[in-house]
Amino acid sequence: MQFFGETLTVGTIVLLVFAVGLTLFFEAINGFHDTANAVATVIYTNSLEPTIAVVWSGICNLVGALMSSGAVAFTIWSLLPVDLVINIGSGLSYAMLFCILISAIIWNFGTWYLGIPNSSTHTLVGSIVGVSIVHSVLSSGYNLGESIDWKPVREVLVSLLISPIIGFCCAALLLLLAKALLKNPDLYQPADEKKTPPLWIRALLILTCTGVSFSHGSNDGQKGMGLLMMIFIAILPGIFALNMYSTNVPQLVTTSRSVTAVLEQHTPRISLNDRSATNTLTSFLNTGKFSDQTYGAMLVKTQKIADSLSGKTSFKDLSIKERRSLRSDMDLVSSTISKLNQKQKLTDRPEKQALTSYQTMLEQQTKYLPRFVKIAVAFALGVGTMIGWKRIVITVGEKIGKKPLSYGQGASAELVTMATIGAASSFGLPASTTHVLSSGVAGTMVADGAGLQWEIIRNIALAWVLTLPASGLVSAALFAASSQILLPFLAGLTQNGYL
Repeated sequence: MQFFGETLTVGTIVLLVFAVGLTLFFEAINGFHDTANAVATVIYTNSLEPTIAVVWSGICNLVGALMSSGAVAFTIWSLLPVDLVINIGSGLSYAMLFCILISAIIWNFGTWYLGIPNSSTHTLVGSIVGVSIVHSVLSSGYNLGESIDWKPVREVLVSLLISPIIGFCCAALLLLLAKALLKNPDLYQPADEKKTPPLWIRALLILTCTGVSFSHGSNDGQKGMGLLMMIFIAILPGIFALNMYSTNVPQLVTTSRSVTAVLEQHTPRISLNDRSATNTLTSFLNTGKFSDQTYGAMLVKTQKIADSLSGKTSFKDLSIKERRSLRSDMDLVSSTISKLNQKQKLTDRPEKQALTSYQTMLEQQTKYLPRFVKIAVAFALGVGTMIGWKRIVITVGEKIGKKPLSYGQGASAELVTMATIGAASSFGLPASTTHVLSSGVAGTMVADGAGLQWEIIRNIALAWVLTLPASGLVSAALFAASSQILLPFLAGLTQNGYL
């Protein structure tokens, strides 16, 4: 059967539909939580009707997603086991993706059902780290400290830890500043459910909802985009393994030749075949053990990249098998350059500049987001918000503080959330809309002297604390079971002709 230009079996198409559906379902539940926070204040304060608010938020999410750079999506990629990303399409890579998604869905759905604001970002990161650790432990020749790129893990965790603190403090200070400058008492009264707020307050709240929705689409939406792209690359490599619209193929050949000359200075007497080069680079990425053969292996792969594209003007000139192989080689070389740089092995400045520029060029061919992926994820976020907004809106509006949310509190929390998520996106870091907004609302309640409902605060805090380890444990257990029991069982059935 022809599907997206490739011949696929019915079973493969079913796998594709299931994997894409699972990813979009995860994004829909993300909409239950995070996008619901974006519309919480405008709905609770009657600034917009729920249906209008959700549709408007969905449009702003879509615009934010379409304008996103993809940096957050590829930060999520960097948390995954390098060898499974390079060998995407293997049985273990499918198990990795499914275990991450199922674990994240279980935790997110459970917290939403209980009406507890929870971070989809925390959940996803926890699920990824759980799978990564189990993969490293169960695989021979892996060093846990090296096979997982802990630098982006630390950056993500610091971002997720600091952002709620920023939300709490900045929203509290902004409300106090507003009280000092804006003396209109209507701004600080609890929202009246029977009438809409004054026009200028309503406009302010709609503006902040717009900003938070846009920022959410440009940040949170990218996580699902990254996972969705991995699925398409795994199942439809002929279309998605490489950026088919790239116009840099001749330049890539020229740059590969020049990088080959640089690498030859380190490896005048080392000769490796292609398989040995693959094993050498994979070992370096998983163990961190550097040797002279590391440069030799890079030389083999770089020459292969140049040779495979020589005389070509587009990736479309390659066969499906060649595209998959070329992507793996590009991932190996770019990941190796990144690790060499992290381990401070690139001491010569011109050489470092040449290799890091080459890494950037390689990543431009393999790390990209088609527009339809962005639209699909934004649509799933909007659908999820339409279905699940009410539980989170009530929690944000009524259950965090001892009095209902006022217009000024809602605007302050939303403004800080918009700025924080926007800043995180510009640095390519994932951040939690839920955590920032919920913390911001709590900050405004403290600044207003209203106090907090400590029972719900404890529940929210407990969910936040447990999210990373709980989602990590679930994904770790699922991955261990699938890699050690399910995959060998399916392989046996295949060998015996049952599948």
